[in-house]
Amino acid sequence: MSLTERAIANTEAAAALAEECHRLLNQSATAFEAHQAIAPMLGGRVEGDGATFGFWTPELLEQRIPDGDIFLEVMSPDGPLDLIRSHQEVRFERIYLPVARYEAHCFAAVSGLRAGRRDRLGDFYALVWRDAHDEWHRVLDPLAMSLPFGAFAPAELYDIEAMFAARGDTAYFEGLRREDGPHKFGPPTNILQIHVPTATAGGTLASLTRQFERLSERVATGLPLDPLDEIYLGYDAVQLLPVEPTTVYETGTGFWEELGGDASEVTVSLTRPDTTNWGYDVVISGMGTVNPVLLESGRPDELVDFASVLHNFPTKPKMLVLDVVFGHSDNQGLWALNAHFFGGPNMYGQNLDYKNPAVRAILLEMQRRKVNFGADGVRVDGAQDFKWWDHSTQELRHDDEFLASMSGMVQEVAGTSYRPWFVFEDGRPWPQEDWELSSTYRAVIEGQGDPDVFQWGPLTFAHNTPFIYGYWLSKMWRIKEMLSVGANWISGTANHDTLRRGTQVNPKLNINTRLGETKMDILEKAYDNPAVSMLTYAVFPGVPMDFLNATARANWGFIRNQDDKYGVKVVAEEAISLKWQVDEYSYSVPANFRRLKALGFTTREDLARFFDFLPALVEVTDYDLDHIVRLLNGVEPPLSGPGVFDVAALKVIARAWMDDMHDYCNIANSVSTLDAAQTGYMLALRNFRRANPWLRGNLGARDHFDYLQPVDGRTVFAGYRKGPGGKEVFAITHMEGGATDEFDPLSLPIEGLEGAGWSCTLRTPGIGSDYLSGPIILRDSMGLVFERG
Repeated sequence: MSLTERAIANTEAAAALAEECHRLLNQSATAFEAHQAIAPMLGGRVEGDGATFGFWTPELLEQRIPDGDIFLEVMSPDGPLDLIRSHQEVRFERIYLPVARYEAHCFAAVSGLRAGRRDRLGDFYALVWRDAHDEWHRVLDPLAMSLPFGAFAPAELYDIEAMFAARGDTAYFEGLRREDGPHKFGPPTNILQIHVPTATAGGTLASLTRQFERLSERVATGLPLDPLDEIYLGYDAVQLLPVEPTTVYETGTGFWEELGGDASEVTVSLTRPDTTNWGYDVVISGMGTVNPVLLESGRPDELVDFASVLHNFPTKPKMLVLDVVFGHSDNQGLWALNAHFFGGPNMYGQNLDYKNPAVRAILLEMQRRKVNFGADGVRVDGAQDFKWWDHSTQELRHDDEFLASMSGMVQEVAGTSYRPWFVFEDGRPWPQEDWELSSTYRAVIEGQGDPDVFQWGPLTFAHNTPFIYGYWLSKMWRIKEMLSVGANWISGTANHDTLRRGTQVNPKLNINTRLGETKMDILEKAYDNPAVSMLTYAVFPGVPMDFLNATARANWGFIRNQDDKYGVKVVAEEAISLKWQVDEYSYSVPANFRRLKALGFTTREDLARFFDFLPALVEVTDYDLDHIVRLLNGVEPPLSGPGVFDVAALKVIARAWMDDMHDYCNIANSVSTLDAAQTGYMLALRNFRRANPWLRGNLGARDHFDYLQPVDGRTVFAGYRKGPGGKEVFAITHMEGGATDEFDPLSLPIEGLEGAGWSCTLRTPGIGSDYLSGPIILRDSMGLVFERG
């Protein structure tokens, strides 16, 4: 049947939705409560054999668009549409259906539509309106649950309930069900942070799911583990970098480009979304679903599949933690959402108007829908950016009430109600200049009073560089804070932000050359350091977190290939990472940097020379691209590259760098170089923490932590912790500097070490398994863990 034959508008049902909206807005105690009740009615929803659609459209009210010019647009492909094809031209049948409206809300109800499922494509939809010149305009659905062609294209009607009914972890959630209220998730013992596009060769959620299915089978059958297995194992939780739709290419053709049509049909050029992004350049629209770039099949079911494989992991279920980014929107968000969503520009793009009750309710509804894919926890990015302007005091205030609404939300999966575990990244008073000194990293913890609310700790925040001499003693005051109040902090120095910042450090600073022979070795060991990890897992309180790209000794950086206007400037800022992450051999590998080589940068030296000039010229010309190319063309001897530089060529080079770096950062590239001694040690260390979950607590009166004195040109930390049942742990770690004299760690004058019974259970690589106790010389990045009781 054609779309025209099967789609029937149910005007009575639409009118009932509008009337319910009317009732809620008029009779609710507050406007926010009204919009909280309306938000679940928004978006495209399958209900029985029909579907309903709701849109918040204050812009249509302001522009006085009459009801007779507003319609629901529905499109159905007239022929095959393959979501795993790179490009195709498809003719769509199109119809316009009436809507019911109350003030700033529009509703439609339709029977006969096709809803998408894992094995079939659904109809596409948007709200459209006609102006006085008979020009048509679209209002996209920010609460859509399937966006095969991104947040800037019509959405697909999707049968979410069917997807959830087929989930493979129903028994896991049923086992959490309680009679006395929602289940409350507490913290895991440790976390593995993953960027999906660089975590496997396939770069999708489906390929990551297959990786964990492989691990499950090997663990369940007791097969030997190789280094690739070991870097994924030993974690209680997996935290994905944001999986919501991100920005699109600023110029060029879009993923959905209409080639022509009329009221009954339209031909569309469809391109499979292929942007690369580190995950945080969000546009807010579409936050309730999954970025199509991450979907091998184009079906959002892949996120449910991933949650299921974690929850069904043998020996112990793993928690899934999703990263929610509501603290800002990229400027592209202005293309997808009405202006009422935004509170004004900021350094990332746009602030959101958290005090607008409709915006507030829609954001929370987006969170509810995303977490219902099956997440056990939520990490909130940039919570210090959730601010509103207080006109009475003429200052920005933190919206802690909204943060509490986020962490207080009750989810429902497989009939089980629960409250997820929450982690907030909050460095307030950032961006105040003294924020690194004045931030307590406890504002949300203390403000909410929930014993399970966590924040990122000070050593986890962006500006940490553990490969600069003096770093560890300079952070001693923060370490002391961690020991006393860090039980609800995320700990560890390697994550997506710290590793990125590390690649931006000037290599002429006082770098700890004892970490490696080359800059690449130094950077890799700094963020996958045996002694640092030992300190984090065997001594420090809190919940340790590792970044997969760091533990895999893979590369990482600011990856985003969508920029046109500022793309060259972004690459100029990232150019220094060439010095840290790419040596001559790595560049020469045929699979690496193919695009840049094709542009004329055949060797690393060619590219390095170009990158020596580009950042300086960006600065001195105040990013005047025309001036930059004139100066580049005047360099003697001439630079390698396209021969004659122009603005277009610069932009092509910038795009090539981002695309080549994205490929270069994939974990698959480092598999063959993984060190079994290091990966095996790190897995043993993680299993040690999981066997001793009491270490999460703050240090008590009987515990000890300090550095050995006198310093004598090295920093050596010693930590003693006393646990339940007489359990004792002692760790000694060499953090930086020259070698120690020969000494016996168990003979140090530390209260609690006295007596016999200690056994050495963990040794960093380089210390043989034959060492049990007694005199030893420790060098940079070496350490020991002893246990008793």
